[in-house]
Amino acid sequence: MPEIYQPAEDSYLMSNHLEKILPALTRKNPDISFLEIGIGSGIQLETALKAGVKKENIFGTDINEEAIKHCKRLDFNPIKSDLFEDISGKFDIIIFNPPYLPFDKREPESSRTATTGGKKGNKIIKKFLKQSKKHLKKDGKIFLITSSLSEKIDFNGLGYKSKKIINKKLFFEMLNLWGLRISN
Repeated sequence: MPEIYQPAEDSYLMSNHLEKILPALTRKNPDISFLEIGIGSGIQLETALKAGVKKENIFGTDINEEAIKHCKRLDFNPIKSDLFEDISGKFDIIIFNPPYLPFDKREPESSRTATTGGKKGNKIIKKFLKQSKKHLKKDGKIFLITSSLSEKIDFNGLGYKSKKIINKKLFFEMLNLWGLRISN
């Protein structure tokens, strides 16, 4: 059974940014819609709620049934979905702290779902970016974590304008938080 991804440096990098930007966005648009792909422990759902996003406008998915059950106990209403497979509608904000590490056979199988993003670490991110265009509102934003350990993503080539918001140096990697918009 896959483990629930517990908050770590990447989770806190995302959460700290959301705490800063969501209050202003919700003042501008009180009905802002928020979707997290890969809810894990629910830290970002809780951050969105505390930052002023209405609970009925907070949506989340995970491929891990245990993460779904856990977040339901936190009083959210997530659904089990592989990325956008079972998602309909469009959202103002979509966030994803994806599995971004390259495959490592030494990693326990129980944690791979939450951490491994394919052979080069970016396969799931690319799939997410291709699918997310159908679910992002016209002026919507995506916030995405990447790692220096995975192969770089060509955001432009996938149809996005990108801005590196912040990074965090760890002893073995650099984490990056990106802000993305669809380029038209």
